[in-house]
Amino acid sequence: MLLLLLLQFSTCCLMLGNSEVVTSFENTCSQFFFRETPPKDAIKPASPAQICQLYKNQYRFATLYDRDNRIPIYSAYVYQPGSGKRPDTWMVEPQLVGSNYQKEMATEWFLLTNTNMDQGLLNESQAVLQDYKNLTNYNRGHLNPNGHQPDPEYKAATFTLTNIVPQNMKLNGGKWNNYEQEIMTSRTEECATTYVVVGVVPGNNYIAGGRVNKPSHIWSTACCEIDNNHRKSWAVIAQNDQNAIELLTLGELEERLAELYRKEEISLFHSDCPRQ
Repeated sequence: MLLLLLLQFSTCCLMLGNSEVVTSFENTCSQFFFRETPPKDAIKPASPAQICQLYKNQYRFATLYDRDNRIPIYSAYVYQPGSGKRPDTWMVEPQLVGSNYQKEMATEWFLLTNTNMDQGLLNESQAVLQDYKNLTNYNRGHLNPNGHQPDPEYKAATFTLTNIVPQNMKLNGGKWNNYEQEIMTSRTEECATTYVVVGVVPGNNYIAGGRVNKPSHIWSTACCEIDNNHRKSWAVIAQNDQNAIELLTLGELEERLAELYRKEEISLFHSDCPRQ
């Protein structure tokens, strides 16, 4: 009887945590991945958090977060660019602090004022606004950019710090921005649906007194469904200390990341997505 009660308690606790910070993308927000298949575990960090990004009671995209380095390893989304004003309100992820907190992203001010959340616990769990103040040569770089989202609510959801890394300022406003705006628009002209994964390679340097990792590389890849029988893919990678990008095939990016991560193999999309 005692064993049964313990099992029931364990199941209950797991269910509490299995909301926005989830145990499996496939079971909660698989719609953001081609063939509902997230990248393989080769790039998963030692202390991961799988976040189905919830805003106004709807999942908007998915993020694999590195708790130790306080940066996202990747964000995955469906490319649906739409016009609209750039948001200016930054949010954080309550459930990184604990599963007893709300499922939906919120501002630091709201959480500290309305939920009795402890500032120290919040700071320990993730990057906060203070970490990105007074940076030199770097600023807040989106993995999932608001310009790739269709309406104000989807755009607002990208302004969570769990979707942000310290990015070289010239790269963020230069070649990377050109890729996000110009090259993506050109490459997706014949695509019915485009699945995107944007990620980073953690580096050896930090901001905010060692709290937040500064990635060595930033990368992006897309899998485009033209129709039921035709697909194409492409990729890009950039060193996070210069204003330059390198266009690659999906297969070339996976090989490059295998070298950078020192892994035998890395797979970012389901095998039905062409590598060349």
